[in-house]
Amino acid sequence: MMTLFFLLLFAVVSVVSAADDAFIGVNIGTALSAMPHPTQVVALLKSQQIRHVRLYDADQTMLLALANTGIQVVVSVPNDQLLGIGQSNATAANWVARNVLAHVPTTNITAIAVGSEVLSTLPNAAPVLVSALKFIHSALVAANLDSQIKVSTPHSSSIILDSFPPSQAFFNRSWDPVMVPLLKFLQSTDSYLMLNVYPYYDFMQSNGVIPLDYALFRSLPPNKEAVDANTLLHYTNVFDAVIDAAYFAMSYLNFTKVPIIVTESGWPSKGDSTEPEATLDNANTYNSNLIRHVLNHTGTPKHPGVAVSTYIYELYNEDVRPGPVSEKNWGLFDANGVPIYILHLTGSGMVLANDTTNQTYCVAREGADLKLLQAALDWACGPGKVDCSPLLQGQLCYEPNNVVAHATYAFDAYYHNMAQAQGTCYFNGVAAITTTDPSHGSCIFPGSGGSNRTMVNGTSLAPSSNSTSSDCASQYFYGGGAFVSSMIVGISIWSVVFL
Repeated sequence: MMTLFFLLLFAVVSVVSAADDAFIGVNIGTALSAMPHPTQVVALLKSQQIRHVRLYDADQTMLLALANTGIQVVVSVPNDQLLGIGQSNATAANWVARNVLAHVPTTNITAIAVGSEVLSTLPNAAPVLVSALKFIHSALVAANLDSQIKVSTPHSSSIILDSFPPSQAFFNRSWDPVMVPLLKFLQSTDSYLMLNVYPYYDFMQSNGVIPLDYALFRSLPPNKEAVDANTLLHYTNVFDAVIDAAYFAMSYLNFTKVPIIVTESGWPSKGDSTEPEATLDNANTYNSNLIRHVLNHTGTPKHPGVAVSTYIYELYNEDVRPGPVSEKNWGLFDANGVPIYILHLTGSGMVLANDTTNQTYCVAREGADLKLLQAALDWACGPGKVDCSPLLQGQLCYEPNNVVAHATYAFDAYYHNMAQAQGTCYFNGVAAITTTDPSHGSCIFPGSGGSNRTMVNGTSLAPSSNSTSSDCASQYFYGGGAFVSSMIVGISIWSVVFL
């Protein structure tokens, strides 16, 4: 039994580790009449636990503000610099020296996006696109940074033709002289295809063919799902269909090992009279469902369980961006850092619980394994130094008397005791951040503004290898003889896999 429990725990750990690459990031546009100072931007990123950002340039002040934060940064070569870099190895090397080498390792630059949607918006630069990527990569090789910093270029999904059914999709063949060497480069450098995916535009341009629910990730009855007749794969949303179309388009060119990262996706929260579905509710629904879809590692029908990391477009509403009303209203926040809407993210992960009143809570993840919850509860009430006395029989938070409710209290107490720091609401994957106050009756949770604050000062984000549980931990155990096993396992491996 003990051996089986160890194996189960290590199996869970290996799955979590394998899936850790999946993330949600945000794009940071700057077309604001009152653009916040980079230090304010970084403060907002930290408050929202955003660990991945994409810049549309390599702004020096922003890169300095991001230093020593650990936030992973994609910097970009703007389109107006692409021709020069694509025609000169020396120009590319100078760009890398000025915008990358001057900032690493204190600023965690992990990728360079060379241009943006070049094939569809700047076709005259297409002949030098692959050269630009190669020149940038060569400069990284010379600096021994090529394994740390990937090089790619974002594409509009419009370069994929006949995207449904996905199995018949292919890239616009007029771009084969660019796409084939580009995909060879991405494959040889272990990089990824950057793709901008906008179900909003697919919906708007479909003239009613695409249902709104299908674009928004809303649940569909089986008879409403789109079925690829060639593969019999069922598609419940536009996003997955576009991603799989890209996979099939690459395989048509004999490239099957190039992963995809979505560099832009989102939904506008406001539009003019010709954009009736650009609403707060639809924007909230799309982005909330997108975040949940990515962080739950759902994957696509073609590659289930292989999550596609995605950057949401975008952090701020850009009030001076030209174009229709919707172009100005893709942001999650206004220029003052006030959320445009509060995302519906209960139980979905650790990022963008975007209530800037700081009222976020750490709860037991829905459907979490009860043995892992119990072990996490034991740790929180022991080495985690949470005062779990309110969970004792007859105390304010004893009812409901089950491991989910008690673990939620302990998780939230630890999370607030550690000042809601990054990584303090994880507990081996059985915890999640929410903006919904879990307080009930007279049981007031930490962070809710109530008076029932029962935390004690903690000293570390994770237990050390020689940590032991307190004697009181057994008072919060529910059922069976697994308690001793969970305690031994907790002592042995929580420090390796917990936070």
